[in-house]
Amino acid sequence: MALAALIHGLAPVARSDARVLVLGSMPGPASLRAQQYYAHPQNQFWAIMGAACGASPTLAYAERCARLQAGGIALWDVLRSCQRTGAADAAIALADAEANELPRFLSRHAQLASVLFNGALAERVWRLRIDPQLQAGPTRQPPLRLLRLPSTSAANAGWSRSRRLAVWLAALRDAAPWDAASPAAVHNPSRA
Repeated sequence: MALAALIHGLAPVARSDARVLVLGSMPGPASLRAQQYYAHPQNQFWAIMGAACGASPTLAYAERCARLQAGGIALWDVLRSCQRTGAADAAIALADAEANELPRFLSRHAQLASVLFNGALAERVWRLRIDPQLQAGPTRQPPLRLLRLPSTSAANAGWSRSRRLAVWLAALRDAAPWDAASPAAVHNPSRA
């Protein structure tokens, strides 16, 4: 069976003062067509970010990205290019996949304290492709906090929306020193 054509990911959404990097694996077909992260309407990413920092799916994409960035959140993927025979992460052919230049990105975003992986494949590729590069370079101080979170994909049926939201919000609260007075601060459901 022949593999699909080579696909290329999107540019990062990030400001230099980002404190948290959310990493996916590779945008799905809907996102690549729209040239927008998490464009599939059933993906829960923007609903979660709406609760976290006001980046609601009802806003225009540019406004959602601006709110993410104002909240200190950067967004990218571990893969720059790959072949994929379907929409799921399991359909990505990792043997010939090319990783993004994350060590360079990290050096340009010195305030990053945490990397949150949107699903298991993003973490797996990080461990296989990015960790060895980081180990070969200078030690980052303080070290990055790495955490795998449940995928926001609709295909992740093992997690209810409310449970996924609670886990993501807790991780975002713990990921960086949020300013509770800021309008972009992560929402705390216990105070709502």
